[in-house]
Amino acid sequence: MSLLAIWRRTDEPGHDVVQLKQADLGWHLNGAAVYLSDAGPARLDYTVQLAEDWTTKSGSVRGFIGSQSVDLTIIRNETGWTVNGQRQPAVQSMVDLDYSFTPATNLQQIRRMNLKVGDKADFPVAWLVAGVSSLVVLPQTYHRVSETEYIYEAPTVPYRATLLIPEAGFAQDYPDGWVFETGNAGGAL
Repeated sequence: MSLLAIWRRTDEPGHDVVQLKQADLGWHLNGAAVYLSDAGPARLDYTVQLAEDWTTKSGSVRGFIGSQSVDLTIIRNETGWTVNGQRQPAVQSMVDLDYSFTPATNLQQIRRMNLKVGDKADFPVAWLVAGVSSLVVLPQTYHRVSETEYIYEAPTVPYRATLLIPEAGFAQDYPDGWVFETGNAGGAL
């Protein structure tokens, strides 16, 4: 069994498709984002390997943004994070990897924190901005206001919106960025 989703960008032309599958010792997120960036057409194939507790073990991003090739391998282990072997000291205490170019990478934080309605929590992440080869800390706050809605804030971006996320699955509405088109994004694995 797997969770599938496809989104359409609302701020510029583009789509993103992702599959989440259970693996032997956790979860595997595998997707592709195709969109028009400021640098030109972009295609980014991405993965995130997650432990059983939904923390990130590794990730990869391959493709291009305009004329720039992208080929990144991201590792998180007991000594911290690396991108293509380069240590990332700014994010050493983070446990989640989030990619700027897809709504798919909010899933692991939502699943791991398992907030009850009314709960609010800060969950900073190691954030990879498309076209950059280093990770930065992205402060994030999630406030679960109903069974399917979370007020999401990332003040340094700045971004604030109510995300529709059924049954702790993928976001089906990501205002001013993405809209869910089809899939079984709210199902349970």
